[in-house]
Amino acid sequence: MTAVDDETTGLAALKPAEPDRTFAYGDHPSQVIDLYGESYGTDGVVALLHGGFWRERYDRTHLGSTAAALAADLGRCVALIEYRRVGGDGGFPATFDDLPPALAALPGSGPVALVGHSAGGHLALWAASRCPTAVSKVVGIAAVADLARAHELGLSDGAVAELLGGAAKVTDRLDETDPMRMTGPTAPVVLLHGDADDDVPPELSRRYAERFGADLRVLEGAGHYAALVPGSAAYQALRASLGAVA
Repeated sequence: MTAVDDETTGLAALKPAEPDRTFAYGDHPSQVIDLYGESYGTDGVVALLHGGFWRERYDRTHLGSTAAALAADLGRCVALIEYRRVGGDGGFPATFDDLPPALAALPGSGPVALVGHSAGGHLALWAASRCPTAVSKVVGIAAVADLARAHELGLSDGAVAELLGGAAKVTDRLDETDPMRMTGPTAPVVLLHGDADDDVPPELSRRYAERFGADLRVLEGAGHYAALVPGSAAYQALRASLGAVA
């Protein structure tokens, strides 16, 4: 079994972690937020966006254990945000429309540290550019940071085209959905990307870092999920990255 196989197995083996509280920020069933570590207070909230190539069948539950671990390790409240996804009333523009009200609904005052994995990393970078006063820092994990390039590569059987309403509409919608074509975030950005990631090539994070001066940290031997598994070296890099920009 390879190291990449180990991290996938490790993520699947994590015990489900129940949130302290779940609340809605809209009327749709997917417009909800789970809070972990609420007892630490709501100053310095960390907001977490899950991946899954924006598809309905991948929801926030697979990051519950990661959210709980981060809350305990950082001593901070972690908010795990759900959003509408392709196949469940999401896609363009609904998925994007969910992020500003979700950020506005978070407890506490002031901007938040925004962490996103994979497609969630894309959304985190998008939100940091679109809602600059709401975000004080960004950590993208294996982020789909360059939407146009991801479409060119056909990642996950055309997931970008699905997100944007079909291949014929991609070009017209990239200017308002691709972080590479938006004004760069005013908040500091750290990008963590495993050099053994077969799902989202490290090239996408590298291209974003070169364009906007983000802090790219390549994780040697890590695949797509390593940073989500508490106790792994990649997870420690995630924890350190949050500490560095907090």
